[in-house]
Amino acid sequence: MTGILYGTGVGPGDPELMTLKSVRLIRENEVIALPGSDARDTAAYRIAVQAVPELASKTLLPVAMPMVMNREKMKQVHLQAADLLESFLKQGQNVVFLTLGDPTIYSTFLYIQRHIAKRGFRTELVSGVPSFCAAAARTGVSLAEWNEPLHILPAAHHCRQPLDFPGNYVLMKSGSRMPEVKDLLDRSGRDVVMVENCGLPQEKVFRGTEEIPDKAGYYSLIIAKEPRQDDSDF
Repeated sequence: MTGILYGTGVGPGDPELMTLKSVRLIRENEVIALPGSDARDTAAYRIAVQAVPELASKTLLPVAMPMVMNREKMKQVHLQAADLLESFLKQGQNVVFLTLGDPTIYSTFLYIQRHIAKRGFRTELVSGVPSFCAAAARTGVSLAEWNEPLHILPAAHHCRQPLDFPGNYVLMKSGSRMPEVKDLLDRSGRDVVMVENCGLPQEKVFRGTEEIPDKAGYYSLIIAKEPRQDDSDF
């Protein structure tokens, strides 16, 4: 019998937002993989260990995920990660791979999962609270109401494209191109709020582009909403 690879979301930062299923999988399995060169220094570990203190005594696998833009180099990184995880799965051990937010949203785990699945191993995705849902709750705004569309974009890759579709936008991965993103938002005429490090001790909230700094952290998320047309409930 071979092991199962679980891709498990730990939520955006607040350990109380971890799901019961994520907590159970960590408790029930010995091998826990984390994205980074030092497992205990990863954001996912620092979040999860607060909810599951016994994580500290588990077998921790650091999975190096350097930020490279070259697709061939990225593929090699993912293959090396898959080789590492496969060495445990072949021994019949389950591996729980912890990832921030939800593993189905811009997660590097998805690339590794595909390689593992192609090799004939069973994989499962375990939902976590997405960062944009937590940021909306933190700022007290809705993401979508009635018939409003919701668009989710990795802003660093779309900062030169106007936000001209109707509805509201979530801009993720905005930090590295913030001046361009702010200009895009100003031209869209939308109401803007940004949360940096949502749910973490260093969390900051900025309302309006005039408050958003030109240099922001990697974990910065922007919600841009169309202004309400009236004050009615609908």
